[in-house]
Amino acid sequence: MATKVVMEALSPTMEEGRLVKWLKNEGDQVTNGETLAEVETDKAIMELVARGEGVLRKRLLPEDQTAPVGQLIAVIAAADENIDALIGDAGGAAAAPASAAPASAAPASAAPPPAEIVANTNETAGASPVPRTQAEAQGEASTPPQEKVAAAPPAAPGPRAPAPPQPEPSGNGGRTRSSPLARRMASERGLDLQAVQGSGPGGRIIKRDIEAAVAAGAPAQPATAAAAPGSRVVAPAGEDFRDAPLTQIRKTIARRLSESIGPIPTFYLTAEFDMERVAEMRTAMAAMGDEFKVSFNDIILKAVATALAQHPEVNAHWLGDKIRYFNRVHIGMAVAIDEGLITPVIFDADRKRMSEISSEARELAKRARERKLKPEEYTGSTFSVSNLGMFGIDHFTAIINPPEVGILAVGALEEKPVVIDGELVQRRRMRVTMSCDHRVVDGALGAKFLQTLRRLIENPLMLVY
Repeated sequence: MATKVVMEALSPTMEEGRLVKWLKNEGDQVTNGETLAEVETDKAIMELVARGEGVLRKRLLPEDQTAPVGQLIAVIAAADENIDALIGDAGGAAAAPASAAPASAAPASAAPPPAEIVANTNETAGASPVPRTQAEAQGEASTPPQEKVAAAPPAAPGPRAPAPPQPEPSGNGGRTRSSPLARRMASERGLDLQAVQGSGPGGRIIKRDIEAAVAAGAPAQPATAAAAPGSRVVAPAGEDFRDAPLTQIRKTIARRLSESIGPIPTFYLTAEFDMERVAEMRTAMAAMGDEFKVSFNDIILKAVATALAQHPEVNAHWLGDKIRYFNRVHIGMAVAIDEGLITPVIFDADRKRMSEISSEARELAKRARERKLKPEEYTGSTFSVSNLGMFGIDHFTAIINPPEVGILAVGALEEKPVVIDGELVQRRRMRVTMSCDHRVVDGALGAKFLQTLRRLIENPLMLVY
């Protein structure tokens, strides 16, 4: 029985995936649950695992190409099983008949996929793959199973196309085995992975190997003719422009924002808060030890979550034919990464201490930049916060992340002269702007939410319990 390997829905919102790298070559023995390839979804890079056992007989999707969810991208079968019918159904490609000789007789480094294999194109790139998350990601209900099919009757033998030249063996079909983070670090530092000795399982290059190579002055990476999708490349001298393929995450951002700014009737409410007491509390907490250190953003997240618990009408989703009001507060925290923007979620943020929010926010932001977030870590938010204050932006408006009905844009702290009790004094101030979906949040409701938020931020001891 042959096993169809299909492009799986590795995240709840995934519609197509880009095959970043095959980890198995044609002719390799495959066991159930073993990683076959690294696939870039709309948010992260996940591992695609085998749903059957046998030999990887055919890879139908080249690296850096995309396929919609459910499309056949490879076939696992017995070494002597005929798979011509499956390959023909996949795209009408003219495949050579299967050989009766066992695959184990082939060299360990199998030849690359023949040129006649056809594949779809279109999706996101630009990030480093992540460690295995098969239990969480591939257990999603939306994941289509890799279908078991009966073998087709043997076909009459025919002439075999000449095999393309085989790469030099390197334990991975001519490519150096390396972790996603290691490849990203090597790319950023201009290292040639071929010159780095791996210390991971099976000689895989990992983070510490890159760090050691940088310290030892490893040779630079040779120039390549084409840049990977999503990579930042300077146009050659004399060129007027360069075209870069859209990454999966950039496609998703474009699609999601076009669903928001056009159809959603949005209005904006701006307020300015006095941050003097927050700054004093933060300094006092830091003096108590590292475990009490929190950022201004951590305090804002806690304040927003507490205010949402008091205004459940804002902690809602617009679902077209109904409005869903949540009894739990899950804050989406916008994080800028090289490929765009992702919003990891701090669940039940109103029930967590500021120190818990601080450590969780740091870890989520770090994993977001490394493209290691699991789907359940960036879905399920009930309200979002976007902070550009660290970039010196004093005021901006953020776009609502549907089906949420509001998002808070946070600007920088600024020292300003203000009048208090008839005297001109210098105070630290911060401007925030709330984007509101008018179908759910009216002006008065949004204003009341910001009033509560002001009271919490200007009296931050109310957040400590």
